[in-house]
Amino acid sequence: MEAAGAGRAGARGRPTRRARGDTDVTATAYVHGYSDRETRRLRDQADTLAALLHGDTAYPAGSRVLEAGCGVGAQTVHLVANSPGARFTAVDADGESLERARAKVAAEHPGAAVEWHHADLYDLPFPEASFDHVFVCFVLEHLREPERALRALRRLLRPSGTVTVIEGDHGSAVLHPDGPHARAVIDCQVRLQAEAGGDALIGRRLQPLLSAAGYADVRVRPRTVYADRTRPRLVEGFTRRTFIPVFEEAGRDAPALGLVTEDDWRRGIAELYRTAEDGGTLHYTFFKATAVNPPGPVG
Repeated sequence: MEAAGAGRAGARGRPTRRARGDTDVTATAYVHGYSDRETRRLRDQADTLAALLHGDTAYPAGSRVLEAGCGVGAQTVHLVANSPGARFTAVDADGESLERARAKVAAEHPGAAVEWHHADLYDLPFPEASFDHVFVCFVLEHLREPERALRALRRLLRPSGTVTVIEGDHGSAVLHPDGPHARAVIDCQVRLQAEAGGDALIGRRLQPLLSAAGYADVRVRPRTVYADRTRPRLVEGFTRRTFIPVFEEAGRDAPALGLVTEDDWRRGIAELYRTAEDGGTLHYTFFKATAVNPPGPVG
């Protein structure tokens, strides 16, 4: 549900930056945009879900960790907090996002061992086997060729090094009260992302993608978010400030493209907000995968 990138015309006809880590051949438009509101959404998401997504991610002191596609640093601050002795290298294809990430980490973890690189995911300036671990969060969903990206990252891992990948899947959303207009809005965002070259349903594909890219010992586990009135922090932090804004921002172009009428789009957003009211519930699943780089050449 997150990403960042560098500039070209987007799939919807307005200037956008390439999805982070993309090349001209495989570039996608980042459907969530680059507004200050989107930056806040990314950070709200990371902070709200830190325990769920990162609680069991910790790297040994001295280990070399590559964060591929760090964006605005929303995940970086949690990686650094969980592994203060590790040496991080954070990479993003968008210079503005990278500067925001650098500033956030400096403010929250001054003195943290993080190197920052403005580079393309498919052409990273590191020798083979440079890292002990690779971390990729909310990046593959924005790439036209996620398997190719995973192969490129595998080249940078030492033998027996690990990769951790986290992605969402909009098809996992269960709403109460449910409604046809809310479902149409979610479907519009999925279609817009697909037209831009990405995949908002990629969470369910992590195991086959990692296996096809040559990784071994692939393990995928669902990480479920459930929010109702008894969990006000999740209602506010996830439902209101993370989940629904994805569709508010990305779906604004849907009526102009004929995917939904303006009135139906407004009805859909209103139905989504009902899940955050008293009596409403939201269930969403993220998928967290870990795998190992086996000895031998990378194909």
